[in-house]
Formats: sequence, structure tokens, C-alpha cells
Amino acid sequence: MAGPCVVESEEMVLRIAERVIKICDGLEIPYIFKASYRKANRTRLDSFSGIGDDNALKILGKVKSTFNVPIVTDIHDASEAAMAAEYADVLQIPAFLCRQTDILVAAAQTGKVVNVKKGQFLSPEAMQFAVDKIRQSGNEQVALTDRGTTFGYHDLIVDYRGIPTMKAMGVPVILDCTHSLQQPNQTSGVTGGNPAMIETIARAGIAVGADGLFIETHPDPAHAKSDGANMLHLDHLESLLGKLVQIRQVINSF
Repeated sequence: MAGPCVVESEEMVLRIAERVIKICDGLEIPYIFKASYRKANRTRLDSFSGIGDDNALKILGKVKSTFNVPIVTDIHDASEAAMAAEYADVLQIPAFLCRQTDILVAAAQTGKVVNVKKGQFLSPEAMQFAVDKIRQSGNEQVALTDRGTTFGYHDLIVDYRGIPTMKAMGVPVILDCTHSLQQPNQTSGVTGGNPAMIETIARAGIAVGADGLFIETHPDPAHAKSDGANMLHLDHLESLLGKLVQIRQVINSF
């Protein structure tokens, strides 16, 4: 799963999608295009949150129809599930909302794949209850994504023991190797990050058996309208994925 944090414009989204699809096709990596149609969780009121739900979702629909690629996007409220499901193949539940029963149930009832991000405040074991809510709502298509655990006030840390723990729940487990490097609660009200460590996080995730990766990428992270501080520059994606494919091949040989 890779793409920009949020839909900024049609031109930008199509540009990123085309580039990532070409890279993944060359490396024979299954790919799901990622972009949020709206960012509901922003620190400051003046932070960019989107170009309008309808416009953004239609752009995601254009990505899907143009490139024949599946789409993953976040929902932030139970009322958004059906709307987003018209365009997305995977509905993603943000980490801060992973315990919200109504959102999980609404997402499950669309029949789409539901990808739940593990809350920064939860143990891996606690994610069993999110999985149960979705399954008990009649949907077996569940994935979990680890995006780090709160470490003090301004940092996150990845506990790689969580990946096999959550895989034991019988679901695919994805590692978000960009949000795991966020540095939240900055005095400026703009979340920081440490993108120089993306490759380290991703390598370790593949080595311990993550089923997939979630990567936010952008051709100009410094001017991205959301989460630019922890994004991977688009120019670095092919090299990173090439290395990870080699690591996966070694792991699969055992």
C-alpha cells in the first residue's frame, strides 16, 4: 500500500499512482494505491484536510479506472463507510479509531476488506477484539497494520514482536514504515518525523514476516500538504522496494 497522505490534486495523485504502479509491476509486487480523501485528524485548525470528499473520492475512482489498481482510503465515521466503499476496495480504520465499534461494524457491513491500524495506545494482543468485531459483523476480510506504539510524548517505537502476535489471529499483518517514524505533539502543531529511518523499519518488518508494507510517498515531501515530515521521497521508492524483495526472497528460502 503506497501513495500520498491525502488527495491534494488530480494531477498529483495520477502522477504518483502511475510511477508506483510502474515500479511495482517491474518488481512483481502486488500493489494497492493509498490516499486519504480527507484528513480528519489534524493538530491545528488551519492544517490542510482535503479538497472536498466528493472531489477526492472521484479522483480515487479515476485512479482505479485508469490504472486498474485497487484503492485503500481511510474512513473517520460510521456514516462514511458506504460512501467510501463506492470507490475503495479496502476501507482503512485510523489508529485512533480502532476501538470505535460503530465504525468497525459499518466498514465490515460494506463487504469490503477492512484494514485496521493498531492504536498507538494498544498492545498487539488487544487487536484481537477489533478483528472479532469485524468477523462477528459477517466479514472475514480483515487486515491489521502496525504503525508504532507511543514512546513518551514525542516519539513512537515499533515492537516487532507484535507482527507474529497479530499474524496468529489469522489475518494479514502490514507494517506502516512511515507513520511509525512520526514525532507527534511538536510545539509548532505540525507533526515531525524521521524519514531517514524508513529503510531500517521496512527491512526489519520484512525480516520478521510482515505480509505487506504501508508507505506514504510523495515527489516533494517538503511541500506535501500533510505528513511530509515522515514521507518517503518518491525517487527513493524503487531502490527501497528492490532491496526488500531481495530480503523477502532470502526469508522465503528458509
